Amino acid sequence: MDLPEAATHHALRVLRLKEGAPLILFDGRGGAWQAQIVGAGGTASKVRVSLQSYDPDDRESPLHITLVQALPSGDKMDWVVEKSVELGVAALQPVAAKRCVVKLSAERIARRVTHWNHIASAACEQCQRNRVPVVAPVLDLPQYLANAKGQNAVRLLLSPETGIALRELPPPNLPVIVMIGPEGGWEESEILAARAANFQPLRLGPRVLRTETAGAAVLAAMQAVWGDF
Repeated sequence: MDLPEAATHHALRVLRLKEGAPLILFDGRGGAWQAQIVGAGGTASKVRVSLQSYDPDDRESPLHITLVQALPSGDKMDWVVEKSVELGVAALQPVAAKRCVVKLSAERIARRVTHWNHIASAACEQCQRNRVPVVAPVLDLPQYLANAKGQNAVRLLLSPETGIALRELPPPNLPVIVMIGPEGGWEESEILAARAANFQPLRLGPRVLRTETAGAAVLAAMQAVWGDF
């Protein structure tokens, strides 16, 4: 079979692999196969794939964490997606909050979501996860909260001012959802709406974190306290 164009570029131009080099190909849903480059010329690369599936070490976290991230400005969401995947997030849900700095058209948002899913896939390659977390389409916060009401999960709202400390919470036996606010913070009405949807305020410490830092910080803390660290 031929490698996809992006994978070919990464293998031949970035990693500088040669004919005969071993590979592991994964489908993003837990399946992985041993392979070998059997042709590497120009921009094309053919691989031979083992007929037997390969069972790598399970690198998935025992926690199923969904990160709900209010849209940050610039390319900060790229960093959020990449680091969240490396830290074991199960899914990402971007939301538009009232104080979000970025305002995009529907067409540009769709392109961004496609771009973020490519970043998630590349991050999995780097950290050797073989299940790719999905970056969901952007929702307005009220839309998301309406959808979340039907989910059976531990729901947490990161709050720098008030809230329970992570170490005071019992280890969860359900999926975890954690919401990260925008650069300007949540408006009071949004906090009240989240509380009405059973989101509990959570604080990490005395310092106020940037929105692009908060998600990685809370994921690392959860993995250290409850997960696979």
